[in-house]
Amino acid sequence: MRDDSAVVALVLAARGGDQVAWEQLVARYAPLVWGICRRHGLQGMDVDDVGASVWLRLVERLDTIREPAALPGWIVTTTRNECLRAIRVRQRAVPVEPDEQLPDGKPPFDDWLLAQERGIALRAAFAVLPERCRRLLSLLFADPPTPYTEVSERMGIAVGAIGPNRQRCLDRLRRDPSLAPLLDGTEVAR
Repeated sequence: MRDDSAVVALVLAARGGDQVAWEQLVARYAPLVWGICRRHGLQGMDVDDVGASVWLRLVERLDTIREPAALPGWIVTTTRNECLRAIRVRQRAVPVEPDEQLPDGKPPFDDWLLAQERGIALRAAFAVLPERCRRLLSLLFADPPTPYTEVSERMGIAVGAIGPNRQRCLDRLRRDPSLAPLLDGTEVAR
């Protein structure tokens, strides 16, 4: 298991009564809970009920989680158990095993979760870049991309300097400690 210092810090702060830390935990892992519910075929109010049960159980047991970095696994297990309970109550069919391919041909949920974690880390790393880098990369990676002439005018730099500046900003982004563990040899899109 990867020791995620951000998760550990949030768990410890939430244990101490920090409401912001609690809200960040919920925001970070709510998509995981919803995804597991979806995988089990739950919809609407059943998803809401399972989510409420998971967060209630976490409030009740936050102090008993021995390894704060293991919180994602605890959430997965608790959500799966709550989904199975909801299915039994509604007399639904048994869901697929967690490691199987989803019936709609989508990749396993682990892939989706990893992509979500990468997105969170990328946004965190982007937020600490200097303002000039954030502006430049935002312009260059807008959809549709901003033409270099317009980037030049807005940023006050020569068209020929845009590429080297972009490269320096991307290199700085890649070196950010919050993003580095998730790159695993892959690169941020250029």
